[in-house]
Amino acid sequence: MSQDAAATPARKHGIGDVIKSLKRPKVAIMLGLGFSSGLPFMLTAATLGYWLRDEGTSLKAIGFISWVGLAYSFKFLWSPIVDRVTLPGLNGLGRRRSWLLITQVVLLGALLAMAMIGPQGGLIALGGAALVVAFASATQDIAVDALRIEVADDPEELGLVTGAFQLGYRLAVLASDALILMVAQHMGWPASYSLMAALMGVGILCTFLIKAPVHAEQVMANAKPLWTPSGLGAAIVGPFIAFFKAYGWFALVMLLMITLYRLPEFMMGPMATPFYHDLGFEKAFVGEIRLSAGLAGTLSGIAVGGVLAAWLGRMRGLVVGALLQGLAVASFSLLAFFGNDPRLFAAVMFFDNLGVGAAGVLLVTYMSSLTSIGYTATQYALLSSSYTWVGKILKGFSGAIVETLQAHSSLMTGYGLYFIGCGLIGFPALLLCILIGIKTPKKPPATAPA
Repeated sequence: MSQDAAATPARKHGIGDVIKSLKRPKVAIMLGLGFSSGLPFMLTAATLGYWLRDEGTSLKAIGFISWVGLAYSFKFLWSPIVDRVTLPGLNGLGRRRSWLLITQVVLLGALLAMAMIGPQGGLIALGGAALVVAFASATQDIAVDALRIEVADDPEELGLVTGAFQLGYRLAVLASDALILMVAQHMGWPASYSLMAALMGVGILCTFLIKAPVHAEQVMANAKPLWTPSGLGAAIVGPFIAFFKAYGWFALVMLLMITLYRLPEFMMGPMATPFYHDLGFEKAFVGEIRLSAGLAGTLSGIAVGGVLAAWLGRMRGLVVGALLQGLAVASFSLLAFFGNDPRLFAAVMFFDNLGVGAAGVLLVTYMSSLTSIGYTATQYALLSSSYTWVGKILKGFSGAIVETLQAHSSLMTGYGLYFIGCGLIGFPALLLCILIGIKTPKKPPATAPA
């Protein structure tokens, strides 16, 4: 990406703009890479929880096994390696694409391993395979997030590739959270996970099709080698120094807001699919609703995110996005209190995908605007890790919380109270968005030092 584009926030685009721009090869390929990035996420989270609940696993165990997702929260620890190292034997692909290819191949194999092991093979073995999926997926995210920012020639294009990436990501979430249930209903869970492994081929193909970002490769070619003391220090410490130098002490406020912004979604996540199971819905029905009402909500959420940013601006858009997300998560309590009405379930699915989708698009674009060329992978990994680590640690206790609430009432009441609480914990992030909007920090440097 050009220096001006690196320092300028990306313009937000609605879903219509993104779809029209798919005729551009770069945007279309980023849609596929977004799909590859989003596909593994649910397979070690909510979908795995559904599989485990289907086999009679306790909510407490499901909550704790969700900790394999902590790999996403600590990816900033190895992101300097992804920033500076091209994998041996893959030099022709460049840094970003070499990491993408190797992680996508590992993901394909690890997903097949999960399919073969299953809950019958023991939670430790299944959890180990899921952990490999999570680590490989987190590493893929480091590379693809940096590539998404670096391939854009200007803020206009950054908005388009970001929108395409988010659309692809959300479509993958629907495939791994909805389509997979329909396959599991008729062919079993191992077949459904094998299908998801095969779909990683989309990402592999797009990795070969996307062109390496020339400007970013030139910047890194002039950087000191990672294996030298000065190069190692620049790779590990440099991104953080550059970020805090640009924003001063206010960087802590920004990181705190990012940390808390998606907390409602993360806390709700491990209990959503076990909740569907305990409501008595069949897997195929849940999959159909997720693919219809869920898809409509996802597309609407992307569009709403673009409209909010265009009409209200970046920070005010984040405020409204936080409100929508909190209400969407809390709406699950309606099903707990009023029963498994199919029309209510469809409405909740639509609103959940709309609110969470809009909030996600707004936050991703905000974080993308804060990075510097040369430190793209590490700085974005820092920001995206910030919005996951608290939620991914706390969500491990989600099953224990629901079971505790159940002990004092009933299972459905426990679920209902839990979902309301998940919606309310997004309020502090909303207040921080308002604070950041009032006191806007200065922009970061366009290009990081070598």
